[in-house]
Amino acid sequence: MRTTITLDPDVEALVRKLMAERGLSFKEAVNSALRSALGTPARERFHTPTFAMGGPTVPLDHALRVAADLEDAELQRKLATGR
Repeated sequence: MRTTITLDPDVEALVRKLMAERGLSFKEAVNSALRSALGTPARERFHTPTFAMGGPTVPLDHALRVAADLEDAELQRKLATGR
């Protein structure tokens, strides 16, 4: 698309600097600057800290047994506290 725009002197200087740095034409420099400014902003990488917690304290090869043991322990706790 062909159009006419009026640039402030400081903006023109920035475009000219971009032209010199990258060896671009005026049109290419303006398009590059507009794409950078109007494009989708880069998302900040999500980081979750990790912690060494040691090995498991129960055997994990029998998941149903582990679940039953946890349920039994909770039932014993409730009976002991009267809840």
